[in-house]
Amino acid sequence: MYNGVMRYTIRDLQGDFPDDKACLKWLVEYLYPEGIHCIKCAKVTPHHAMNTRKSYSCEMCGHHVHPTAGTIFEKSSTPLTLWFYAIYLMSATRSGISAKQLERELGVTYKTAWRMFHQIRKMMRDDTPPLTGDVEIDETYWGKRPDRRTSLKPQVSQAVFGAVERGGRAKVVHVPKVGKALIPVVEEHVDKSAWIYSDDYMAYRSLYWKGYNHQTVKHSEKQWVNGKVHTQNIENLWGGFKRGMKGVYIHCEPKYLQAYIDEYAFRYSHRETPSMFWALLGRVAK
Repeated sequence: MYNGVMRYTIRDLQGDFPDDKACLKWLVEYLYPEGIHCIKCAKVTPHHAMNTRKSYSCEMCGHHVHPTAGTIFEKSSTPLTLWFYAIYLMSATRSGISAKQLERELGVTYKTAWRMFHQIRKMMRDDTPPLTGDVEIDETYWGKRPDRRTSLKPQVSQAVFGAVERGGRAKVVHVPKVGKALIPVVEEHVDKSAWIYSDDYMAYRSLYWKGYNHQTVKHSEKQWVNGKVHTQNIENLWGGFKRGMKGVYIHCEPKYLQAYIDEYAFRYSHRETPSMFWALLGRVAK
């Protein structure tokens, strides 16, 4: 198992999870660290793995417990070894991996690969507290950005808002529109104790009146850095997000964009984690 120091490799994965029994055993130990509580016996009792099913049976009364229930593996006929390998692939690549590539890697149908990807992305959803410390914020577009000088409709592209702690986490949100509508999004994802750094986008000026410490760098005047005031970290996040989307996924329907965004925000937030695989697998929960 991963020791928290060395990088986790494909050899480690194969050694730790050679078959479905090993995967299920890890899942049980992770979900039930104090043992499985039998609802019939009304206490923690010894349980044994069944040979023909993804379940454990109580030694005292024979009641079955299904460890995969409530997880992304529930009601899936795909072997757990393939699930764990898919999680490894998604965690091991910097820019993502397409469902078509996963189809080839695992030998499953495209429909199965696509479903697995979206189930795994559910574990990448951000559920952390608001950002603190030095926080950079910015907005961008995915798709063809509307030109304000023409009659192109804003629906041509999708607006995305992002915030990153310097040296820490990222939060990225698919928003219906920019402008003043971004302020409630900032309030939801950035703590009032934070120092916010942004470009000179006019909508952010009201952050001061909302109680934030806010400083800007004047991109409109070709000013990129002013002491500690800059947005280089959030720009790095946008660069990785757009390169991955254009190079790997190519196209994304608006209704799925937040799921893809969650993937890149998760990668950014765990960029210094020695093993992103374990960081992701650790989010499997009831």
